[in-house]
Parts: sequence; C-alpha cells; structure tokens
Amino acid sequence: MKLQHYLGGLEGLPEPLHFEKRVFVEEWEKRIFGIHVAMMGLSNHLGSALPQYPIDEVPTTFKDEWTWASLRTGAEAMNPFDYFKFRYYEKWLGGITQFFIDQGYVTEDELRSRQEELAAAVAPSPPESAPAIDDQVIDYLRKGDSPRRDVAHPKFSVGDRVRITNVPAAAHTRLPGYLRSREGTVERVFEGDYAYFVHTGDGIGDPMPIYIVAFPPEELFGARAEDGPLTIYAELFEAYLEGVQ
Repeated sequence: MKLQHYLGGLEGLPEPLHFEKRVFVEEWEKRIFGIHVAMMGLSNHLGSALPQYPIDEVPTTFKDEWTWASLRTGAEAMNPFDYFKFRYYEKWLGGITQFFIDQGYVTEDELRSRQEELAAAVAPSPPESAPAIDDQVIDYLRKGDSPRRDVAHPKFSVGDRVRITNVPAAAHTRLPGYLRSREGTVERVFEGDYAYFVHTGDGIGDPMPIYIVAFPPEELFGARAEDGPLTIYAELFEAYLEGVQ
C-alpha cells in the first residue's frame, strides 16, 4: 500500500480538507458507480458466495472476478501524483479502465477512438437488450454478497493488549500505515469469523476473527498528539494482531 492510502496522522498536506456531503457531485459519477456495481453483480466469485448465484448461466461476456478489493487495488496502484490530481470517481474510472485493458476486453486504440467519437458528439449506439444480465445485477443488489464466514475462533479477548504487525504490503492491504507496530487494547470481538474478498498476500483472505482495537493518541502520534480524553478505534483482522508480553 502506497503512502497516499494511509494519510492518518500526517501534517502539512498541501490543501485543506473538503467535507463534500453529496454522494455524487457530477452526473457521470453515477454511471461509474453503476458500472462498478454491474461488474460486481456479474463477477465469477459469486458462484461460491452466499447466497449462491447461477453466474455460469448468465449470458455475459464478462468472465472475470471483480470485488471491492479489485477496485481498491486499482486505486492503490496509481501514481501518487495522479492520485491527488484526480477526483474520487475519476480514480474509480481509471482503475476500471485499466482492468478492462489488462484483461483484453478493450484496447487502448479502441478506447482512444471512442473518446474521439464522444468528443465529436457522435451519438452512441443503443445497447442490446440483455434481460438475463439485468436480472442478475438486480438480484445482486437485493441479496448482496456475503463473504465466507465461520463461527468465532478469537485468539484475543476484550481487554487484551495487542501490537499491530508490520507485515509487508502486497498489491492490497487493509492495514493502515499509521497503526503499524503500535500497541492498543482490544475493545470488542466481533461475533463471527469473516473472510475478505481475496487473499491479499499479507495474511487475510480466509475467515478469521475481527476486532475493534483502541489506541490512545499519544501511542500513534507521540508528542504531536492533542491533549484531551481522546481514543482512536480501528477494526482489524486477527492476522494484523500479535500479543504483547
């Protein structure tokens, strides 16, 4: 995971934060969100998800796996300068576009040609009707995608002191950089073991316990921590925790 994806605790960022409350600022952002949802609704991994979907019977040319992890991996692979230059859904668009190019669904020349057509205001051809595909995506929106789960097998209990690991990050991780090697206290143990969408290479993937860990600000930020009764909480997979002797 690159620097731009764990900015917690850093000072002196070049621009002030903007607390935009609208989900979609521009109309085109709704379409990007829709494309992402449709890809998740047609993803191969749904064949083994709960509830199961008859994904092999859906007549779609999309034959790959696409989850939230895929979207996040694409964003994390961006050049940091591009990451800060683009808007939120522009990053989504970049990741989705690169995925389609890498997987051979479209070439860069085809994409460039289509961009020129749109710039010239050429009306796009209406899409062919695909009711079976529409039905599958609608079914996915109603049922969702429950990750693989199991009954809880926690190694730690509420009140235990734990240290956050500093495992090397592969293409994608769910461990924020500013928590690495820090110590906290288990505040809550979730009711079951939960899997992540994919195996990230840093320990998560199969079902495992998830904890809420509490950190005092001075543990994370040292002398820069602000005074006051503040506590920082993080939800973390068990693979990211180790016991403190």
